[in-house]
Amino acid sequence: MKIGDIMDVASWVRSARNKSKFSQEQLGEMLSVTKANVSAWENGRHEPSLEQLEKISGLTGHPLPFSHDNVEPTAIGGRRIPVLDYVQAGAWTAVREGAQETEPLEYLLTDLSLGPDAFAMRIRGDSMLPQFKEGDVVIIDRDTPHHPGDFVVAGNDRDAVFKQYRDRGLNDQGKEVFELLPLNKLYPTIRSDMTDMRVVGTMVEHRTYRKR
Repeated sequence: MKIGDIMDVASWVRSARNKSKFSQEQLGEMLSVTKANVSAWENGRHEPSLEQLEKISGLTGHPLPFSHDNVEPTAIGGRRIPVLDYVQAGAWTAVREGAQETEPLEYLLTDLSLGPDAFAMRIRGDSMLPQFKEGDVVIIDRDTPHHPGDFVVAGNDRDAVFKQYRDRGLNDQGKEVFELLPLNKLYPTIRSDMTDMRVVGTMVEHRTYRKR
C-alpha cells in the first residue's frame, strides 16, 4: 500500500508547513531536500517517503493522520535522480556534469535499478497524446538498450524529443537509421538521416499525476 492511497499527502505537507510558518525553502533545508522537492510534494507531483513524513511531523508538531499499523513503507527512496528539461536532456552526458551546470535541480525518488546517468523528464506539449499527457514524468535510463516500439529520448546539443523508436535499418554507408514517431498523428515523424538526432536513453517508467 502506498501512503497516498490512504491520505492526501499534498494537503498534509502544505498544512504542516503553513501551521509552523516555515517557507518551502526552510522546510527543504531541514529535510536536506530542495525547495522544488517540497513544492512538488505540495502540488501532488510526487510523494515524500514515510521517513520524510515522520521528520516533517517531528519538525512541525503536525500529527500524522495514520498509525504505523496500517501503513506499509514502500521501497521508493533508494535513489534520487534529476528532473531535466528538454534542453538539458539533449546535452545530457552524466549526472555529475549536468548537476554542476544546472544546480539546483529538481529531483525525484525511485527504487528502480538504473545506470549512473539516468534522469527524469516532464512531458511537454501534446505530441504523445493520448498515452502521455503534458506534465507526466518519464524516467529515462541511458544503460537500457532501445528496441523497436520503445519510447526514447533523442536529441542533439540544443534540444531533445520524447518519441517512440522505430528502426529503419542501415543506410548505404552502414549507419543506423531510425524514426521517432509521435503518438498524436497531427505531428510529423522525425528521421535520423534527415535531422541530427541521437538516442539519449530509453523510458523505463511513466508517472502520471492527478491534475488539481
